[in-house]
Amino acid sequence: MKKILFGITGLTVGGAERVLVDVANRLCDKYDVTILTIYGKGLLQYQLNKKVHVITLFKYKYQDYNFIQRLGIKLKLMFAIKPPKGYDTTIAFLEGPITRLFAKAKDTNKIAWVHTDISHAFGRGLMSKIKLRVDKNKYKKYNKIIFVSQENRNDFNKVCGKFKNEMVIRNYIDYNHVLTESDEKIKIPFEKDDINFLTVCRLTHAKAIDRFIRVHSRLEKEGLHSKVYIVGDGDIRLNLQKQIDDLGVTDSFYLLGEKNNPYPYIKACDYFCLLSYYEGSGMVLDEAKILNKPLIITDTASKENVVNYESCEICVNTEDGIYQVMKKIIKDEQNGKKAKKIDKLFDKKYYEEIINKIESII
Repeated sequence: MKKILFGITGLTVGGAERVLVDVANRLCDKYDVTILTIYGKGLLQYQLNKKVHVITLFKYKYQDYNFIQRLGIKLKLMFAIKPPKGYDTTIAFLEGPITRLFAKAKDTNKIAWVHTDISHAFGRGLMSKIKLRVDKNKYKKYNKIIFVSQENRNDFNKVCGKFKNEMVIRNYIDYNHVLTESDEKIKIPFEKDDINFLTVCRLTHAKAIDRFIRVHSRLEKEGLHSKVYIVGDGDIRLNLQKQIDDLGVTDSFYLLGEKNNPYPYIKACDYFCLLSYYEGSGMVLDEAKILNKPLIITDTASKENVVNYESCEICVNTEDGIYQVMKKIIKDEQNGKKAKKIDKLFDKKYYEEIINKIESII
């Protein structure tokens, strides 16, 4: 039985993390699968099949460490810690620290997965430029580089150049898990008389929740009322909550925090939104599609997820672009024009082909 080692920063609730859990659970009957996480205490770890082994380098989540502790961890990752040996294939499943760590691995088939626009992943400052230069050399040490969308690949090529060993593999989702979990009976805060918009994401700059708050505030002042719910957590949550309070939309824009099971929220909302500044793919859109939800997205790589989807509005990727689409949708709703009802059988073969591609490289 082949031994496969996946690596990721942590198993907190997020797109890449969700994909990894689903992939690992799918492969563990056929392969000896281990996941190495830099940080522990991730909620998704408890959804892993018992056959999947877990190695954790640091016990707690990243945000549980102070500045000095984080600096010490970074130095250990750079100079002291080496990846485990004895695996046939070693897969860095996320950009950044885990990719730099697994680049040190020897005598193994090394694969790097890229889930986002690498040119934006670490910000725009001097440190981001240094990280990008370092990472460009690290990727050269991998036997294969996998991208989750063609635009994701194009963005990478612009800043790192082209590699001979590139391949696009779309995100795998356990669709049965999504359907089953969406039926869980939990208390949903939505009111049926409201227009309920929902986003599920990590609270980071890339997801542009700050922009969403400003758009929502503008619409509320114009009498175009709705409720917005954000499922997820992250380092900027306190800043976002302050922005919500300062703009006076505390009673209509809600940060619900991290949820172990976001699917009942997706199933219950009226519109699912992903209004990011940039995306690698936008895996959560596929989950929303499985649950037949109308979508509102910005013009990023996530548009590859909605080709031929029956109900999706793609906004110009600016604050005003989002405002114009949201304004139209709320006015239509207020005038009794509802989003198109979707009742579409999901293409299971599509996800089986993704698993076949993954198996072909390991």
